[in-house]
Amino acid sequence: MMNDSLVELQRRIGATFHDLDLLQQALVHRSYLNENPGFPFPANERLEFLGDAVLGLVVAEYLFVRFPDLPEGELTNYRTALVRTETLARAAIRLDLGSFLYLGKGERASGGMQRPIIQAGAFEAVVGAIYIDQGLETTREFIHKALRRELRGLARAQPKKDEKSRFQEEAQSRWQQTPVYRTIAAKGPDHAKRFTVEVLVGGVAAGRGHGKSKQSAEQAAARQALRKLVKQEKQGEPENP
Repeated sequence: MMNDSLVELQRRIGATFHDLDLLQQALVHRSYLNENPGFPFPANERLEFLGDAVLGLVVAEYLFVRFPDLPEGELTNYRTALVRTETLARAAIRLDLGSFLYLGKGERASGGMQRPIIQAGAFEAVVGAIYIDQGLETTREFIHKALRRELRGLARAQPKKDEKSRFQEEAQSRWQQTPVYRTIAAKGPDHAKRFTVEVLVGGVAAGRGHGKSKQSAEQAAARQALRKLVKQEKQGEPENP
């Protein structure tokens, strides 16, 4: 491979390697060695093995921090989706890793450059090479950048929490109390009744809301309580319910 090709790949990765041999090895598919037995670099399989482990760690860490309320089962499902062959192959295609690979003529002729398992394996091997040469922080940055589209997709897929859920989290975090909702008025005919609800924390009213149903009034009360918290924070007031 020409040196300028390695320079270009480093630019795409976002790192300058101390040991370019590591990066070059990450691009060697076994089929190339079968046809070129005297080639000075081994196949990328050992780097692929390491990269798989590092990738799993970085993705698990990201999910753990980004989604603090998700249970273990859902975190596992997300991690599996992010590190599966098809996902990694898409990331490799965006980097155009295929054009940098050492492939045997037969493998290349049969479309190996576009084969997902080869693309994904090369991506994992590059991750392993970055980890050895640059350390975990640079590797983490590379993975986050390479999988940015998929990570953003997960965030968009997350349902937005309603006000009651958000205020309950705030109340439990700030005061170790669970909010209680109390209906203080229900006016109007049955077909057009209006409810007024207060939300209390530790017996103290934190917000009041109105709505056509108890549920919508509770949401409105929680919304007002959250707004009060934001106002208190901006004004530097004690965060009382």
